[in-house]
Amino acid sequence: MVRVSVGARIHFGFLNLSLARDRLYGGLGVGLDEPRVVVSAEPAAEVQCRHPVAREYVDRAAALLDIDGVDVVVERSLPRHTGLGSGTQLALAVLRAVAVATDTDTDVRKLAPEMGRGGRSGVGVATFESGGAIIDAGHPTARFTTDRPDDGEWTVPPVVARHPVPDDWRFLLVTPDVDPGRNGTAEEASMRTVVERADPTTSDRIAGIVTRRLLPALAEGSAERFGDAVESLGRLNGTWYADEQGGVYRPPVGAIISSLDESPAVFGAGQSSWGPSIYGVTDAEHADEAVDAGRAALDEAAVDGTVAICRGRNHGARVE
Repeated sequence: MVRVSVGARIHFGFLNLSLARDRLYGGLGVGLDEPRVVVSAEPAAEVQCRHPVAREYVDRAAALLDIDGVDVVVERSLPRHTGLGSGTQLALAVLRAVAVATDTDTDVRKLAPEMGRGGRSGVGVATFESGGAIIDAGHPTARFTTDRPDDGEWTVPPVVARHPVPDDWRFLLVTPDVDPGRNGTAEEASMRTVVERADPTTSDRIAGIVTRRLLPALAEGSAERFGDAVESLGRLNGTWYADEQGGVYRPPVGAIISSLDESPAVFGAGQSSWGPSIYGVTDAEHADEAVDAGRAALDEAAVDGTVAICRGRNHGARVE
């Protein structure tokens, strides 16, 4: 039996969503050590998996790898549609587990599109491969179509920058108990609308933040400057989505972020992907204060939810 484990990822936003620029999308994000997906697999007489979501991925993986039998068990999973990359990490963990359990060669990056993953952002695939803080190249804008391509008809965007996350950095995760983030056909429709309307000048401002603030902060190991940069980047991304999600951040995320901004222990906060998960950048010294700030923010917004402190992950998925 083999076991594959991999952590969640935070998605800070995109470099560009305007058709007026040469490249589209370009994801920015970071791999986390927790929360985690854990999938085990072993050879079997037939394809087996009792997990209702993973079963589709198991069937796809078995077909792609020409496997007649494998038994897959999902031991841990991420909350679905909360902005933490649950679909991509589960799909790729299943693919890797099935391949290793059956002694079959596989290229996760190459096969991710066949699993329905890595179509817009390459952050989830890249953090599965190597962890770290990731920026991907996006896709040539000329390839954009209003209809979603069939699975397998795209390639995962290449990584243009990867930096290890400093050991003393921490990430606050606040997940309010509200409706899940957009996914499936609703997400596809929203993204299409956003891309068709996106202001290209926003992309230019984001490029300045990335080159003059975010990348230098990573190179220097400054959590304070990194937090400030990703919050600015996320807020600009939110202006693209405002009509689709009811504000720069989806309610009640904006109120929670505003409360977190008042804490000196949180260096920058934002919404991961479509939410509702909220990230905050902090460090080991301020982690306990950041947790208190997260709980206070939920109380102030009058919503229940979970609060956790996570380390960054600087390696890919583990196979045992």
